Amino acid sequence: MKQAEYLRYDATALADLIARGDITAREVCDAAIERATQVNGTLNAICHPQFSEAVEQDFPEAAPFAGVPFLLKDLAQEQGGQPCSFGSRGLKNNVAPRDSEFVRRARVGGVRILGRTTTPEFGLKAITEPELWGPCRNPWNPDLTPGGSSGGSGAAVAAGVVPMAGANDGGGSIRIPAAYNGLFGLKPSRGRLSSGPFMGEAWTGASSDHVVSRTVRDSAAMLDVLSGPAVGDPFVIAPPSQPYRELMQKAPGQLRIGVFTSSPYDTEVAPECVAAVEATARTLEHLGHKVEYARPEFDGMALARCYLGMYFGEVSALMDRAREEFGASEDDFELDTRLIGMLGRTMPLPDYVRRRQQWNDFARALGTFFEGYDLYLCPTTGQLPARIGELETPAHLKLAARLMLTLKAGKLVHRSGQVDQMAMESLARTPFTQLANLTGTPAMSMPLHWTQSGLPVGVQFGAPHGGEGMLLQLAAQLEEATPWFNHYERLEDAF
Repeated sequence: MKQAEYLRYDATALADLIARGDITAREVCDAAIERATQVNGTLNAICHPQFSEAVEQDFPEAAPFAGVPFLLKDLAQEQGGQPCSFGSRGLKNNVAPRDSEFVRRARVGGVRILGRTTTPEFGLKAITEPELWGPCRNPWNPDLTPGGSSGGSGAAVAAGVVPMAGANDGGGSIRIPAAYNGLFGLKPSRGRLSSGPFMGEAWTGASSDHVVSRTVRDSAAMLDVLSGPAVGDPFVIAPPSQPYRELMQKAPGQLRIGVFTSSPYDTEVAPECVAAVEATARTLEHLGHKVEYARPEFDGMALARCYLGMYFGEVSALMDRAREEFGASEDDFELDTRLIGMLGRTMPLPDYVRRRQQWNDFARALGTFFEGYDLYLCPTTGQLPARIGELETPAHLKLAARLMLTLKAGKLVHRSGQVDQMAMESLARTPFTQLANLTGTPAMSMPLHWTQSGLPVGVQFGAPHGGEGMLLQLAAQLEEATPWFNHYERLEDAF
């Protein structure tokens, strides 16, 4: 299979070609490895290649994606016997004893695993520039970030290494790379996919696994493969009325959609991001949907504090695990991670619990919004992708962080109000995604707009809990009305 031919098929089409015998799974795998070898020197999207294993890997021939090349994110999505570093030197020796539920189901779905994709340390940033692996780059412009934390997966799929790749989303980490790389990215409802067996709820229920893909149908069919409970899961949510692959082919009917473009944190939003939403709103009206300006009413600063509090606790716990299980030292973690870990260890437990309880306030506010609207539409990100290195912590702040760590000044930082400033600095470029994480609701990013310089700009739709079917139906309708697959042709000869 010639590489140019490989790049023009999505996962569904590749599986169909293999099933009909028009091409062999080995030829498809070879084409994917050839493409990976061609682009990864520039993009640094794959941190742990498994090419030789992929060639020999067995797969169920009757599976929906039998023989289709696939990449896993190097954060969770553990494979038995393979390292999973979480982008950190502190976890470089982390080898899972068995496959995670995500990986087990992906294998049952027939995919061939080519390796693992680059992520920032612990998935903590909306850029992918870990010290362990070095920066991952955006295929549309290698001077720019592909976003994070599923930046490696986003870059690899956009560049055509694989038609879809594993991703997860605890604060926007599926949707942000989808927006920056011109892909479709759906974050499922809390509980739709199992986080087992190594945890019950990822990031206290804020994080969900799924994929980034070039087409809506691939994402829908992969959701069928991956979704459903596993033994020991904390709860079970209602399954769809029929497989998502079939459900998405039905018209969504006339939907009531509330639109907003201002940041919930009152931070600046780029004109291109606003323009993308406004253009999408016009398309929706032409398709017969009812669209008006409306937004959920909640305290944006409170949401930012709650999100950051969860961040602090999760990071400090993961650092402790790395120390206890793998003998990691303080120097095995990046400076920003060490600072966040200190703030987690010094945050009063009642404060953490109260912030976790406050997630209910946002869920109720969003539920009230959905009494009048089926979906919301807003930007996926507040800004276009930053340049590589642009968001590195400045030298004077690194000095201040080292001083705080030396003085063990975590309690003082909490009392000083600096945490609010940290929240705004951390979330200012991506203020629209965290609401879906804390409320456990599904949300998707779609590449429906492009700048004059050729960069993709994502728009985000959110639905009530369990509303993946409605999102996928609208996504399929918009994909037909505003197709984007032809844009990928520009990347075929870019490397």
